[in-house]
Amino acid sequence: MRLSMLALVAALLAAGGPALAAPACVRPAALTPAPVIVPRADEVVSGVTTAYYLLALSWTPQWCRSGGAGASAKEMECGQAFGFSLHGLWPDGAAKPYPRFCRPVGALDASTVVEMYCRTPSPKLLQHEWQAHGACGWNDPKAYFGQASRLYDRLVMPRIEAIAPDALTAGAVRAAFVARNPGLARNQVFVQTDRSDDLTEVRICYDLKFRPAACPGGTGTPDRVRLHLAPSRTGAF
Repeated sequence: MRLSMLALVAALLAAGGPALAAPACVRPAALTPAPVIVPRADEVVSGVTTAYYLLALSWTPQWCRSGGAGASAKEMECGQAFGFSLHGLWPDGAAKPYPRFCRPVGALDASTVVEMYCRTPSPKLLQHEWQAHGACGWNDPKAYFGQASRLYDRLVMPRIEAIAPDALTAGAVRAAFVARNPGLARNQVFVQTDRSDDLTEVRICYDLKFRPAACPGGTGTPDRVRLHLAPSRTGAF
């Protein structure tokens, strides 16, 4: 039964073709870096040894539906068509609390924001990811976002909008990623949902050499759970 489901999902996705890992987009004319974030004292967690990495992929249509009103919409450019955008690359410890805001760092330069924008369409989020996560494992933003980009661009994003709504489960999402990415296993794909079972993120787990690895804390939403999917602006994702 499990093999049959995987074969069905693979066939559906093959018919629709893969989405681009790093899609083209329209960069705002006045694209500028965001201000430096001042974290709360309880957000600072330093001195934690990294045990593995998470590459977090946001289902952007859901973010825009749930949190993209007003000024936030401008931060994520919710007027454009995005599917899975790059939330960030996170170094995690073996257990909570995970490293965050490990050391003070400054604002990103404009060239980094421009280069990363079509992957992460939010200067504010880019600044947050560098301060909260990048500074916990990399010496400079170029190295951090370079590593995140290599992992993100290497992934072939599945066409999850091609999956029939009554067949869209957390297991189907995992199967879709595995079908499109040889070498990726189901236990390396973490599916994140909200309380209403809306798909919010997919996270890929990596070992310390950035090879896909089993997610130490489990894979999130169980396979059997049926998901709700916020539609993209074009339906092409």
